[in-house]
Amino acid sequence: MVRRINVEGYEAVKKAIEENSNSNSLFVLFCGSKDDKGKSWCPDCVAAEPIIEEGLKIAPEDSVFIYCSVGDRTYWKDPNNEFRKDPNFKLTSVPTLVKWNTPRRLDDEQCKSAALVTMLFEE
Repeated sequence: MVRRINVEGYEAVKKAIEENSNSNSLFVLFCGSKDDKGKSWCPDCVAAEPIIEEGLKIAPEDSVFIYCSVGDRTYWKDPNNEFRKDPNFKLTSVPTLVKWNTPRRLDDEQCKSAALVTMLFEE
């Protein structure tokens, strides 16, 4: 069973990654924050979410999946926000799906491709 963790913001995701760094399969999805109705301001995130959810079904049993909300649109668009500046994240777009401690990542439009998402989650 995949262990899911939802976090909001830079410090929270850093802590969650650190606490789960011993996992063989650690995945992190960075998306725009959601409103009180549960909808992200980012239309690409909204489109990618069901595809990523489906892909998660084939993730290795002991996987950890961290869903990180990066903040509101204004914060995200600021070129000096921590997500963009931190060399560990190298975020240029949301959604971004990363298999942590590997070069495997999907940015933006790639997150809407079921084939690419499936490949990222496969062992």
